[in-house]
Amino acid sequence: MILKFTTSIGARIYRLPLMVFPNGFIGYSYLILDLDVPTLVDTGSGYDQSNQMLLEGIEAVRTEFNESITLTDIQRIIVTHGHVDHFGGVAFIAEQTGAQVGIHELDRRVLTAYEERVIVATKDLRVYLDRAGIPQQHRQNLIDMYGFAKRHVRSVHVDFSLDEDTEIAGMRFIHTPGHCPGQVCIQLGDTLLSADHILSRTTPHQAPESITHYTGLGHYRDSLRKVAHLDGIQLALGGHEDPISDFYGRITAIQQSHERKLNRVIDLIRDAQRPLAIAEITERMYPDKDGYEVLLALEECGAHVEYLYQHGQLSVSNLAEVEREDNPVLQYELSR
Repeated sequence: MILKFTTSIGARIYRLPLMVFPNGFIGYSYLILDLDVPTLVDTGSGYDQSNQMLLEGIEAVRTEFNESITLTDIQRIIVTHGHVDHFGGVAFIAEQTGAQVGIHELDRRVLTAYEERVIVATKDLRVYLDRAGIPQQHRQNLIDMYGFAKRHVRSVHVDFSLDEDTEIAGMRFIHTPGHCPGQVCIQLGDTLLSADHILSRTTPHQAPESITHYTGLGHYRDSLRKVAHLDGIQLALGGHEDPISDFYGRITAIQQSHERKLNRVIDLIRDAQRPLAIAEITERMYPDKDGYEVLLALEECGAHVEYLYQHGQLSVSNLAEVEREDNPVLQYELSR
């Protein structure tokens, strides 16, 4: 269902639901009117039904809400971050509209050099899975799943960068790395488009910084504290899930969730009474995951292990093997 929101600065925001992945996973594109030009924030995945639902959503804003808007009126596309369910439809919409495309510098190459980014990221993921202790026969299956939904995307031109120091037509950009290196939230008066930084029901997915710079739980927690200092946010609209009316309370709940996960990792290693690899910790934390969720669990768990290691609460126990071998499994124990 399309929802309409009006901000304190008078801009009208339409939330357009998209089926970003065929498994029923819903994401949102936001059409913003009454700025200097019609602006589209995020474009869905471009996968399967996503593009068609986006076109239908824009048309519905005209016919059901009596807005004087057509697809070709859109002059600006803003991408909140470089994950495929948010930018995969950029090429399609840009070709239809001729709109200029903007994204933060740290995610710019995901759009402009997409093929390169997939190759480099896949290599870094492979190294991570080795160190996590995933057997070779399972590792390739996870790599294949990682790349499957990315094959339809191609590189696109980027026209401008999103900068915290530069407002565009009343939109203020807040750089919030962690979930993604170049993620931005967009403030329009009392309303925040919170992308995947803050969601209403789930804690946004975390991955280790060892896979991608400017991700990792440390960056994410810093970004949470950053947006907690924004004044007067009455409504947050995420890239998924429900509108958030208690913005500051939701930040607190997410912070508490990560504290519980960090403590859970510590408890699992203590209870094992021996060092554990990330794969073993993940099996204990998320025993019921299968398919692509296994990869997400490995990354989520790894982000918390990495954070504890960075903050001196965990140590690597098999240093002699690490020194001797090219890429051995890392075994973690509680620091003494």
